[in-house]
Amino acid sequence: MRALDEPARADAAFDRSAPDPSSSWAPWRVYNIGNHQPVALLDYIAALEKVLGKQAVKRLQPMQPGDVKATYADTARLAEAVGFSPATPLEVGLEKFARWYKSYYRPG
Repeated sequence: MRALDEPARADAAFDRSAPDPSSSWAPWRVYNIGNHQPVALLDYIAALEKVLGKQAVKRLQPMQPGDVKATYADTARLAEAVGFSPATPLEVGLEKFARWYKSYYRPG
């Protein structure tokens, strides 16, 4: 990593046609910190309903422009950089998030 007062120089790993923040010479990095296991949307919604104690109003639609069939967090660069690989199960993370959300926003 370069010092903040050091002049910027080209990074051979950085490709302007396909920019990737994790290969920039900048003194910071952007990492995806999430579960590295794919979860079906309806399973995610069901888990969230369970921790919130509320049934979601679902309006199922066909795939929309920009929708993706499957996605998940690739945490390999995070593990390589700092030696940490997230392992919190979805239900545990959602429970913690719901508890924080409720205490922070105190929804009625």
